[in-house]
Amino acid sequence: MTRATWIGLATLGSAALLIGAFAFQHLGGYAPCKMCLWQRWPHGVAVAAGAVWLASVPRVALIWLGALAAATTALIGAYHAGVEWRWWPGPASCSGGGLDLGTMSGADLLSTDGPVGLVMCDEVVWSLFGLSMAGWNAFLSLVLVVFWLRAARS
Repeated sequence: MTRATWIGLATLGSAALLIGAFAFQHLGGYAPCKMCLWQRWPHGVAVAAGAVWLASVPRVALIWLGALAAATTALIGAYHAGVEWRWWPGPASCSGGGLDLGTMSGADLLSTDGPVGLVMCDEVVWSLFGLSMAGWNAFLSLVLVVFWLRAARS
């Protein structure tokens, strides 16, 4: 395959993962946690790098930027999956108790209502074949890293 084909596949892959994340959120009703949102940004960078390269700005640096972005989201996804499996702790603001008491007002501390809209990072809300969305993001993003690296070698 040509370099442009590898870049096109990697770009479309990141775009598909972004669209899938938005579909789960807006059509499926699965609100993202903080770490889910972190995983989206590198996909956006990878899509932008690929789109710029494919729009006749063939710079090798864009290929490496796409590979770095895909690797970044894969690492965040693997970290997030580890938090879900309780292999290591996640961010205090969305794991465990989920509340950072230092950032709460006196009214919040006295309230008997639960937090509104807080999605915990250490809870699996959807899985397929034993992998959560974070796990699938990590796996599929690693595949995209391979695509970017194949593009770099072409």
